[in-house]
Amino acid sequence: MEIHVRDETPGDAAAIAEVTAAAFATLEISRHTEQFIVAALRAAGALAVSLVAEAEGRVAGHAAFSPVAVSDGSAGWYGLGPVSVLPACQRQGIGAALIREGLARLRARGAAGCCLVGHPGYYGRFGFRNAPGLRVPGVPDEVFFALAFSGAFPRGEVAFHDAFRAEGPAAPGPAHPPA
Repeated sequence: MEIHVRDETPGDAAAIAEVTAAAFATLEISRHTEQFIVAALRAAGALAVSLVAEAEGRVAGHAAFSPVAVSDGSAGWYGLGPVSVLPACQRQGIGAALIREGLARLRARGAAGCCLVGHPGYYGRFGFRNAPGLRVPGVPDEVFFALAFSGAFPRGEVAFHDAFRAEGPAAPGPAHPPA
């Protein structure tokens, strides 16, 4: 399957919501709000990097990267998530292609690093690891991962954007973060 990764465009919002809802529909650990989180990040102008993967002429995957705050004041850190791939297209490299491209774009913009909450068996292949001294309140350490682009990990608590609390549709807002 040929995969093309590109920036999200304003016309992709509905397809991204569908892909995201489908990707998380059967996951027991999900609150099934991921599509609302992406919409809320978009409405807040907080999608620093928002990529779609096209396969066979349709949106088959999406990855969102948004700024995070670290309690020690470290700047330039981003959160990865949600990452979504249509169930019929999973295990074909789409998620990996989205993550690799997103991390490359963060590095190119001079980001210090990226962190996420995710499956322990998946994200190590991209260089993510548990970072002692860095945590998200209420999240078990074994599912929180970070990747430092310039060596050192910050220390303290990570706060993801308020959009991660979304539980329903977001109000309309800008399609892309301000330049």
